[in-house]
Amino acid sequence: MHCVVVGGGLAGLASAVWLSEAGHRVTLLERRGSLGGRTIAMPVAAVDDVPDNGQHVFASGYQHLMRYLDSVGTRKYVEFPGHMTIRLPGGGTRVSAFGGVAGLRAAFGDLPGVTGLDRLRTARAQITLIRQAIRQPAWLDDITADDWFRRIKMPQSARDALWDGIVIGLTGDKPDITSAKVPADLLVTGIRRARETKTPISIGYPTVDLNTLFVDGAEKLFADAGVDIRYRAVVSAVDVAGGAVVGVTLVDGERVSADAVICAVPVWSVRGLLDQVPEHERIYAAIEQLTPVPIVSVNLYLDRSIGMADWGEILLGGEGTLEQVWDRQRMHGRDASRHHLYSTTVSAAYELTNKTNTEITDIQMNQLRRYFPGAAHAEVVHSHVVRMPKSTFAQRPGTAGIRPDQRTSVQGLALAGDWTRTDWTTTMEGACQSAARAVEVILEHARRFDARL
Repeated sequence: MHCVVVGGGLAGLASAVWLSEAGHRVTLLERRGSLGGRTIAMPVAAVDDVPDNGQHVFASGYQHLMRYLDSVGTRKYVEFPGHMTIRLPGGGTRVSAFGGVAGLRAAFGDLPGVTGLDRLRTARAQITLIRQAIRQPAWLDDITADDWFRRIKMPQSARDALWDGIVIGLTGDKPDITSAKVPADLLVTGIRRARETKTPISIGYPTVDLNTLFVDGAEKLFADAGVDIRYRAVVSAVDVAGGAVVGVTLVDGERVSADAVICAVPVWSVRGLLDQVPEHERIYAAIEQLTPVPIVSVNLYLDRSIGMADWGEILLGGEGTLEQVWDRQRMHGRDASRHHLYSTTVSAAYELTNKTNTEITDIQMNQLRRYFPGAAHAEVVHSHVVRMPKSTFAQRPGTAGIRPDQRTSVQGLALAGDWTRTDWTTTMEGACQSAARAVEVILEHARRFDARL
């Protein structure tokens, strides 16, 4: 079959890779001048470097993302050290892990800053939380994660130390905005994957830039497989006739015929493309409820090391200003003779998006000096601020089940993207899982297509 994939982000890349692996002829249409979507490196001429548009980390339970990396030959560039470090104001540290002694201590309420009776209260609340995540009460999607924590009497000290950060890390949004069902579902997914693999879920990182990890291998595979990549190809409509997809129309009026189409555009770009799909009103209504959430990342080039103890460190109490710091020297084996590169991440960065680059840099440097004694006299060689106002989407109370399935009522048409229904929220794994499901829909269509020939 001739398959058209609309969108060259991670979901579109995975869809095109797996369709070509299955032996189909693929055309990939990307509206921009390059592939990668939200997983890209960005050249910074001022320091002659190519940092990422934000630090991306992996969970060891990311089954479909690892399948994609296997397909494009770059899985070797991901490492899972099995731990991260929590950094306390003043410079103290605490190793964080999901397994082993550190995981057992956390299960019993032994968290940074949690003392006295709060440890017992934390252990009890965590047992209740896990039980309600596994056997979910009907009201879980009616309340926020903040409401849930209050209801199960999770101490504020435990929330500061762990649970608020987990919600922000898992969902990309704040506990007082996101539905309690979202982190509950993700915890269950993590538990299930840990049981399947018989290992605790751990966090890992790429040892190369995102273009090398996600894009370069895919482009080589596309060249070898004869995949036609068309840049600056903006699709205005998916074309349907007689209940089956027949191709797409571009904004300049050109029509590209196809036997199958996977629409893998970001949630913000869906409206208008699916007008010929019978259930388009339901899909559009769903995406209206997936409101954007900003993430701000900064690539800080400093004149010296700040003395990080680990490859990545979570700043206790840094929500909204500076939550995580990543040592790119350690992660990438970089040459530190000219500068040290630290990548920072602030999820749900509502307070930062309207500030200037200078203001954001000053805020983050002040935070670094609070947490890292070695940063006291560090000077900024260059600061590269990356604003992503639509990095992820919020799932507020009452939105459970609204994300559309990859399968549509139109023969030969599937949807892909982290905004479609997956076991994850807006993650790289969600994007790749959606692609795997969309490709399976198309392969089913291919078998019927072959039977008709």
